[in-house]
Amino acid sequence: MDLAEDGERVAASLAHRLDGLTFEDLTTDQVTTRLVDAVVAWATGEGWRVYRRAASVLPLPPPLSGRQSVLDVACARPDRPPVVVEVDHTDRRRTVEKLLAEAGAGRLPIWLRWGVPGFAAPPAPIRMVTIEVSRRNGPAGQGRLYSRRPAADRPAPAHSVTAVGPTAPLALPIPIPGEPD
Repeated sequence: MDLAEDGERVAASLAHRLDGLTFEDLTTDQVTTRLVDAVVAWATGEGWRVYRRAASVLPLPPPLSGRQSVLDVACARPDRPPVVVEVDHTDRRRTVEKLLAEAGAGRLPIWLRWGVPGFAAPPAPIRMVTIEVSRRNGPAGQGRLYSRRPAADRPAPAHSVTAVGPTAPLALPIPIPGEPD
């Protein structure tokens, strides 16, 4: 299996694992933490060694040039290149630079983006997995709150107004107390 096929398979596996993830009224930091935890659980379930806040190959910009940037999750796989995952709710240029540097170092980069629909695709070879959420303003001073409900909780689609059969009322044989049968 080549690296492109491997990337597609890994990204699809992560997306499938996250399909059932739900939450209600979480802050930005709480959603990010929930998603990082879900990525760690997925990678652990794959049998990989998992590292939170792993050192990236990309150094931090000045004035912190002597230190390395960090990745949200890095996964060592026994028979394939490592997988790195960054979790963001905004479109950060720095994340793209970091993931491209990781790809250049032979790692499989995945960008887990969450938020309302309208995600811009990253450049190849970065794979994007998206999590769509709803948002609302929280109580004063709390900022926005985010929720993700299972597909079964989504509203029903609009129904057709075209009649498809007889519309005359049908009398049902329901007994009414006190009336003869």
